[in-house]
Amino acid sequence: MAEAATPSAIAMSTSNAGAQDKGKATPVQKPERPDEEAFKAELAKAEKDLKASQERLNQIKSKLDMTKPSNKDSPSAKRQQELRAELQQIRQQQQSSKSGRTQIMDRVKRLDENLKSRINEQKNARSRVQFKSVDEVEKEIDRLQKQVDSGSMRIVDEKKALADISQLNRQKKGFAGFEDAQKGIDDVKAQIAELKKSMDDPESRALSDRYTTITSELDKIKSEQDDAFKNLNALRDERTKAHDDQQKKYTAVKEIKDRYYQSRRAAIEYEKEARRIRDEKRKAENDAYFRGKRQETAKQKLEEASAPAYQDEIRTANNLLGFFDPSSVQKQEVSGPGKFAASATRTVDDSGMKGTKLPKKGEDEENYFMGTGGKKNKRKGNKNSGTSSPAPEGKFNLDIGTIDSLSKLNINPPMSQND
Repeated sequence: MAEAATPSAIAMSTSNAGAQDKGKATPVQKPERPDEEAFKAELAKAEKDLKASQERLNQIKSKLDMTKPSNKDSPSAKRQQELRAELQQIRQQQQSSKSGRTQIMDRVKRLDENLKSRINEQKNARSRVQFKSVDEVEKEIDRLQKQVDSGSMRIVDEKKALADISQLNRQKKGFAGFEDAQKGIDDVKAQIAELKKSMDDPESRALSDRYTTITSELDKIKSEQDDAFKNLNALRDERTKAHDDQQKKYTAVKEIKDRYYQSRRAAIEYEKEARRIRDEKRKAENDAYFRGKRQETAKQKLEEASAPAYQDEIRTANNLLGFFDPSSVQKQEVSGPGKFAASATRTVDDSGMKGTKLPKKGEDEENYFMGTGGKKNKRKGNKNSGTSSPAPEGKFNLDIGTIDSLSKLNINPPMSQND
């Protein structure tokens, strides 16, 4: 039976055939996968440039929108509306707190007038006094009293000095009224400061600061609008240039993405196609291998089915007949081949074998056992004598193959020539 083809042999033949086909056709170069890290770095730089260009374009568009007073949807117009609405709210809040603030201001005004009146009275009273403090008055009294006590003064001067001492004592008592008046002035000042502090609350100050900020921003927007009106043509040209630059940056980003994903897609498609070809090739090799195995099995079964019944037993019986009765072989040769005999597929040159006697099956083994007398006889002969004794007359030995063939046919082996 011929040996079936193995998958390794099929793979070798298929690979050789594929190599020959590739030698004839133009080889397909495997596309390489693009570098993802390099792609990310290049894309990040391009997107950064695009973002800067887009922001520049938006700024120019905002300036152009300022030149359109009727355009209420422009960013500057919307911002102006928001600021003006907030400004109106601040004014309403300030108006609601204005009534209470007015009352406080009126009270502060009255206290301030009272304070000024007291200060003027204090100044007038002090202006009539020669001395500024009680200590100065006491020093002057002590000085005059020493002159009087010395007795060196004239009578007229002494009388005058005593009168001055009396006047100074009265002024000394008047300084206590000055101190009380000063305390009253200080109290009025404290009341005025407290009222002013109540008016200067953090909420009102925050509203005032926000009001100032809003008015400044509105003035800035108005100034930008005036500049935009003056440079309208220049802004339009700048917008065109910025738009062209933005389109270039956008195209660059798109090309980077397209180039990367096309290369990646091509590599994936190539790997997918190569995997499909390998799978198909492996499947074809397996199919061919198992198909050969099935054909081999079917051929063997066909040969077994086409053979006559009990062919093995008949062949064994013929061999035994040829061994025990060589004349039966000549009869079979004369009768010729049977109906189901196989025809010769080749002729063998037997010129070199002519004149050579070919031993029959089992003849060598038979001669061997007959020469040695068998293993058991040899052991018994060795015990009795050093040389082998001839087999008894009427008995013969059979080789193992003949005995096995007889056992297959359920025939007991003959024990003698007569059997």
